[in-house]
Parts: sequence; structure tokens; C-alpha cells
Amino acid sequence: METHELVAHEAYPPADVTSVTARIVSRDTNWLQLRWRIEGASKLLIPRLAGKGRADELWRTTCFEIFLKPHGGSSYCEFNLSPSERWAAYDFSAPREAMTDRPVVIEPACTIRQGSSFAIFDAAIPESALPATACAVGLSCILEEQGGIKSFWALSHNKDQPDFHDPTCFAACLDAPAGI
Repeated sequence: METHELVAHEAYPPADVTSVTARIVSRDTNWLQLRWRIEGASKLLIPRLAGKGRADELWRTTCFEIFLKPHGGSSYCEFNLSPSERWAAYDFSAPREAMTDRPVVIEPACTIRQGSSFAIFDAAIPESALPATACAVGLSCILEEQGGIKSFWALSHNKDQPDFHDPTCFAACLDAPAGI
């Protein structure tokens, strides 16, 4: 699978973070596996472990997100994944319209590993929670560093303020899993 360079929104530059890459590691009949790598992560704030469970407003601190929009429609889903192990999933009928909780029976798994100058965030989302078709994909993250400095990273930015729901952010592709 392809590794994608994320771009920090120019209105919210990072302090020490120098780059972020995101990668869809694999998709099979059970899981979609993802990885974000943050370089210059020595001052990255990691939310405390809270255990698995659904939670809103995870984006207020370090959080990783994936958006999946089935080809040919305007509806899409969003997954927010926190190093705390908390997660959220939402459905939208169009950009930022008619938000509802997306049903997720098996909880996503999230793990962060931090080295001296980098961090790796791995996530696995159950296939049963995903659209069962090929999708346009938005990969993004919010990174909070010491001092409350937040940067907003996405495949693309097209507005004066960060907006991961902007269709231009859905610049990657995800094939349907084999056998579906």
C-alpha cells in the first residue's frame, strides 16, 4: 500500500513536528489496518490511556482520523482514533451534514509507540464497520505539542482554516476487500 505525506495547515504550524506520513497497511475481510508516523515528536502530547470505548471530541488533542467516501455518492463516514484507545465513528450525508453515530459492533484497536524523536500510531478498524465498497479516503491528524500548540495535518488543505471534511482532502483510494 502507498505511504502518503500529510501536510500541516499553514495557519497552524507545528512546534517540533517535522513531518507526518499515513499509510493504509492492509485491508482484508476482517480489518483495515492503518499507520501514522510522526517525525519530531519529542514534545508530542499523548492522551492518557482511557481504555477502549466510544467518545466524542477526541480532536481536541492528539487524534488520528480517516474519512471514507464510497465512489459515486456524497455520503461518507469518519473515524476518530485516539492514543487513549478511545474512538468515534460518524456518518454524514454530505460534507458536515446530518451527522449520526456510525454503528460499530467490534471496537477499533489503537496503539502508539514513541521513540526519542518519532512516534508511530497504529490502528485497526473492523471491516464490519466500513463501507463494503471502494472509497475515496481522507487521512489526517491533529497533533498537540507541549505548550498547547496544535497542528492540523491532511493530504491536502483547500481553505483558510483546517477542514478535513473538504472533498479535496479525500485524495487517497481504498479498494474493496477481496471477496466482497
